[in-house]
Amino acid sequence: MAPCSCSEQIRRLSQQVAVMRKEMKNLRQHLESAVRAHRKHMASLQSELEACRQGKHEMKKTAEKDPQRGAEFSLEKGHIQTVPIGYISSCFSKKNGTPRQPAVCMSSRAALQIQPSVFNNPDHALAGLEHYSHVWLIFLFHKNGHMSYKAKVKPPRLNGQKVGVYSTRSPHRPNAIGLSLAKLESITGDTLHLSGVDLIAGTPVLDIKPYIPDYDSPSAQTNMSVQYETTEDAGDSEPEGLQCLGDSSSELDPKMRFSASGGLSEHSGSVFSEVLAEVRDYLQQGALCVETLADRRPSEPEPEPESQRASRLCYGADSYSSVAAWIRNPPAAELSVRFTPTAEEELREFQPPESTDAGRPKFQFLKGPDEAAAAVRGILSADPRSVYRRTRCSDRLFYFSLDTADVTCWFGDGFAEVLRVRPVQTQECLS
Repeated sequence: MAPCSCSEQIRRLSQQVAVMRKEMKNLRQHLESAVRAHRKHMASLQSELEACRQGKHEMKKTAEKDPQRGAEFSLEKGHIQTVPIGYISSCFSKKNGTPRQPAVCMSSRAALQIQPSVFNNPDHALAGLEHYSHVWLIFLFHKNGHMSYKAKVKPPRLNGQKVGVYSTRSPHRPNAIGLSLAKLESITGDTLHLSGVDLIAGTPVLDIKPYIPDYDSPSAQTNMSVQYETTEDAGDSEPEGLQCLGDSSSELDPKMRFSASGGLSEHSGSVFSEVLAEVRDYLQQGALCVETLADRRPSEPEPEPESQRASRLCYGADSYSSVAAWIRNPPAAELSVRFTPTAEEELREFQPPESTDAGRPKFQFLKGPDEAAAAVRGILSADPRSVYRRTRCSDRLFYFSLDTADVTCWFGDGFAEVLRVRPVQTQECLS
């Protein structure tokens, strides 16, 4: 029995060894095949990398030989590169409470310093810009938080109603590019000092363009076209002088028309003098446009107070352009703003930037408590809350930062009340 059992066991072990040798051979073949495939894949990647490097080298050589041709080639292929020319330093450090449009808060202030990496002499790029009162800022919405976007959005002023994204100025769009009009206060070296801004600190600016009413205002363009038509057609019944009144000139009072000799009558001269005086007043208050003479006809209702007109931007008379009805008459009504005695007292503690009193808080951008109060009123009157907060969290306190102040407020039925105005607890807004 013993010899038979031993031989049987040896036979089984021999079979197992044979199977194991076969399996090892198969594994060795698989390994060699995987190594060959890996080497082939690496060779392919290396060749692609070399081709890419060669292509970039050729493109660089082409751009060096002919910069314009190289740029055109890049743009035609969709190779768009944007480099921020500077970053905003603003009195708004967070999205919460930042105005959605520049006209909301004309008291806000900011600065933009041109990066030395863009130009060797950044101040040279700003030469001549001091002759303009306002500038367009093209920037990126760098605080979107995510890159998702939808064809329809819910603007806060529509209280939840949806419209197409391209009929709004929503920051959530396929290309997160923003456009803002700011008042140019002054230029010192390579830095622009701005007011009436709606930009957060750290916003990357892509470009600066001067605001030119003759090109950017529909009313100015219409007046220019009327002027050209009147100049070219000498047989028109209207005298040349009426070109400055646009299409509404025929509706003016006869006393304001030119005399048959082509000059101004005595009465019309006095009227035009009054209009010019009003223009000067508006310009001194920083307004971008004035009412047309057609808007001042006696049959129409009294215009709104001058202080309200000067507090918001205007891009031309209604007769020259049109906008969606909800822009001027939104479902979200404008709120009245008030301060508690405590908030007023706390706000008065803040000093202007040039103050040397180290024992009291001071602003970095705003000129003093009065300007800060005007900024707070502008922000809260437009209701900076989202639709969700208005409907789901209406009873909660609202916080936002303005320059070096943390503002606490709450909203009631048709009003907003400022409860506290305290110095910021961190240095975030100063960075």
